[in-house]
Amino acid sequence: MRSRTPGLRWVLAALLTACAACTGGGTSPQSGATIAPGSSGDIVVASGRDVTGKGGIRQQLIDAWNTQQDRLHTNRHARLVELPGSADEQRSQLLGALQSDSAQYDVVNLDVTWVPEFADAGLIRPLPETMVDGDVIKSVAGTARWDGKVYAVPFNSDVGLLYYRRDYLDQAGVQNTDLSKGLDWAELKELIGTLDENTGKDRPSGYEKGWTAQFGAYEGRTVNGVEAFASAPGGVTLTDGDGRYTASVQDLEMGLAELRSRTQGPYLLKDALHSDEAASLTDFANGRTAFLRHWPYAYRTLHQSLSTTQLGVAPLPGTAVLGGQNLAVTRSSGQEAGALDLIKFLTGAESERCLLDAGFAATRKSAYRDNDVTCRSAKPSGAATVTTSPSSSGESTDRMPRDDHGRPEYARGILLPALTGAVSRPRTPLYGAFTQTFTTELGKLFTDDPPSDSELAKELDKALRGVLPDS
Repeated sequence: MRSRTPGLRWVLAALLTACAACTGGGTSPQSGATIAPGSSGDIVVASGRDVTGKGGIRQQLIDAWNTQQDRLHTNRHARLVELPGSADEQRSQLLGALQSDSAQYDVVNLDVTWVPEFADAGLIRPLPETMVDGDVIKSVAGTARWDGKVYAVPFNSDVGLLYYRRDYLDQAGVQNTDLSKGLDWAELKELIGTLDENTGKDRPSGYEKGWTAQFGAYEGRTVNGVEAFASAPGGVTLTDGDGRYTASVQDLEMGLAELRSRTQGPYLLKDALHSDEAASLTDFANGRTAFLRHWPYAYRTLHQSLSTTQLGVAPLPGTAVLGGQNLAVTRSSGQEAGALDLIKFLTGAESERCLLDAGFAATRKSAYRDNDVTCRSAKPSGAATVTTSPSSSGESTDRMPRDDHGRPEYARGILLPALTGAVSRPRTPLYGAFTQTFTTELGKLFTDDPPSDSELAKELDKALRGVLPDS
């Protein structure tokens, strides 16, 4: 059994919401996959849970829009329905509800990988081009389009980052423990070697292996796999912009070689082969590894139990993958004008700054660069949320390092460049079939008798050709 220190109790509680999906709260959140058509006239937003907890930043932004509508006497209100379960389960619920018209949703909060599928099925509407303007980070803006049209608006983004134990490096005699300028995988392995060689009898309590990530049999394995493929020599891509399969067996072999090198026993915590976001974050927080590949929300979470002298964050070595959620208007909505106004508010400059201040990855450059853009309409609160207000004990419950303008300290120098340089997972209406196939085939690497790279490349090529159209 893994030990759980008292100082990490709140971290574990936060993870109960953090790993369901980075989607969010509302004025009167309700559980359940469907909601019967009502007469209230509410604009109904369907989403997963907010990682900032009950009463989190997304709920506050919807509350702020409702207050604005009251002042304007528009008779509009937004109401959120929280979808239970994992991200895959939420996708299935949304597809079923929209295809059968069994739920009256006006706005849906979609994972960036779902946009082509929902657009291709005619379940969401094309939106005005102006909804995604030049302030939106270019790589992130690309996730909103399909077939030459805008179908969604980026709400919050996500990108792989490298968290590390600065104190472990210092204890091992590493002279420069500031990795914020970045490093490659060879340098990372060298640091892990230094840790293993120099800790000796002074080995940090609980330390086992160099790094951990999310290689369980779910979307995390796909994300980590795509990052390895994209980081291979020449950068291996699997599909073109139209979702057609474009890789060769030789491409796949290079990608698999990169992935195998990252998951070798001397470096990777064995439990990572079965870990998701919650498990890997807990293992790192408990000191079992010195490095962790994770998403931006971990910056807030980890700083609640680790100090700035213990914890550092850096760009992910190689190429990182984009995540995040986009807002779309359903084809069946009878309140298109109100839904568009709500989305404009939720994805506007001030709202994006609010999301950034709360620990999310904002989608707009101005949130990171423009000091005149501040968050006035919402204030994060709650046990799993960042807040700058004093607690009942008189101490601040916000332990996340911030810059002079209140942003997370790493936001402008590390997070924004990481988002700018990140790549998307394959964009295809058949993403569900792709990720299931990719995850299953990569799992063969992690068996007791794994195939060679060349053997697995041939099997993976055949499998992907069976689920994706080729060029």
